[in-house]
Amino acid sequence: MRTESEPAPHLAGGITDEDVRNLLRRAQRTVLILGVLLFLVFTFTMGWQSGLLEVAGAVISWTGIYEWRSLSRAVSATLDGRPAGNPASRTLVMFFLRLGMAGAILYASLKCLNGSVYALLAGIGLAVVALSIEGIRLLRH
Repeated sequence: MRTESEPAPHLAGGITDEDVRNLLRRAQRTVLILGVLLFLVFTFTMGWQSGLLEVAGAVISWTGIYEWRSLSRAVSATLDGRPAGNPASRTLVMFFLRLGMAGAILYASLKCLNGSVYALLAGIGLAVVALSIEGIRLLRH
């Protein structure tokens, strides 16, 4: 049992910025692999339109993780007091442009393709699955 004079344990468990960058990079790779597998499954079971909807969702997932990598780099650099690779304004502009692009992809894919909405949701959910897998993997080591 901890007394008041003892410091609180480090909640991050020794996870470094490099660990987070590697986690996000592996999560992007996982999204790509699972995206291709799901594309094949949806294409052969529900048709090419559902396959393309899944690809649209996977692209949104992949770019979302990419933007979080950029944001984590910028925040990490700011907290460590070192210069960031890109200016913070550029990082924020790219973040909002990606959100606009994701909205445009969602609108266009739902408007033009008559596939299953579940395929689109499966593609979007790949980011959560990939980050969960990589997070558990990181915590186990």
